[in-house]
Amino acid sequence: MTTKPLDAAAPLLPRPDTPTTGKTPPAARVTIRGTARAARRLTVPRSVRRAAGPVGLVFLWFLASATGVLPESVLASPVDVMRQAVELTKNGELPGAVAASGRRAATGFLIGAAVALSLSLLAGLFRLGEDVIDSSMGMFRAIPWVGLIPLFIVWFGIEETPKIALVALGVTYPLYFNIYGGIRSTDAQLVEAARMMGLGRLGLIRYVILPSALPGALVGLRYALSTAWLALVFAEQINADAGLGYLMSNAQQYFRTDIIVLCLAVYALLGLACDFAVRVLSRRLLTWRANFEGGA
Repeated sequence: MTTKPLDAAAPLLPRPDTPTTGKTPPAARVTIRGTARAARRLTVPRSVRRAAGPVGLVFLWFLASATGVLPESVLASPVDVMRQAVELTKNGELPGAVAASGRRAATGFLIGAAVALSLSLLAGLFRLGEDVIDSSMGMFRAIPWVGLIPLFIVWFGIEETPKIALVALGVTYPLYFNIYGGIRSTDAQLVEAARMMGLGRLGLIRYVILPSALPGALVGLRYALSTAWLALVFAEQINADAGLGYLMSNAQQYFRTDIIVLCLAVYALLGLACDFAVRVLSRRLLTWRANFEGGA
């Protein structure tokens, strides 16, 4: 007697002795515990997490001043700094100083950005430009730009020109190297594909090379803006008669640490505002680019 093999694709039929009611059995309920726990977990907004660090540092500073661990002769308390901020704002000294420093920083940044953009395009797009410019920029980059202050005073005097020149010099290097690196890191396969599609030299630069260099240029912009405010701190020590550096110099003579800390805090806030503006600009300009934004 031979047995016929069962077909794997055939449906399983109920046994004759099994009663049928005409109803399908209910599906098994499956509970995923990880999902339920994730739904109940509270998430802290990113803005709160980003502000936790600075707020915590200010709180520790306040505790150290209130308990006497940090003497007032060493560093003024946050309360004294806020009191001076209100007072200097009412008499107009702080807004006038911010306006004077802002004009110097903006002028120096525009000059440095124009120079850096021109040199990076020449060095990045042309081999002759790279041979002439890039090695020279690498050599000048090794020179501390803060150490050029005495030479700038000899060349330009003690008026506004050396201050603006120092800011422009500090801005030029990070912008140049990031734009140049972005141009030279363009994918060669994209360039070849663009040439096969019939793009000329200008079209290749406009539609392939410059968009590829944009992320690096925005990173360089962030560095350049922070360097501009850093250079301004040194530049406004050169016989300044207005600006945040002028307020700091006067406060140093009378050991007013509250005013010194206030000016440093204003520098930091201005730099933070510029960095935030570049972040917003990056989100708008780089919507076509997929980025890794970190884990949860």
